[in-house]
Amino acid sequence: MDYYTPVFDMLHTAIMVAAKVSAPILLISMAVGLVIAIFQAATSIQEQTITFVPKLFIIGIILVVSGSWIMATMVDFTKAVFATMLEL
Repeated sequence: MDYYTPVFDMLHTAIMVAAKVSAPILLISMAVGLVIAIFQAATSIQEQTITFVPKLFIIGIILVVSGSWIMATMVDFTKAVFATMLEL
């Protein structure tokens, strides 16, 4: 039996799950950072904390809103990993 195929399938699934779970947080924080950078360039304000505080607040809101979906996705992936280990 070829043991490498399930391992590579699981690695591919792990990368896709990681991308899917991290995408909302990364994309929205990148958009907020871009808006703040444009605001700073337009007003010539170069304070570093202006970028940190709104991003932290928005990321917290995103985690509260999408936390259950993230957890469900991770639980499904973990169940798939253990099911694959039992098959081997």
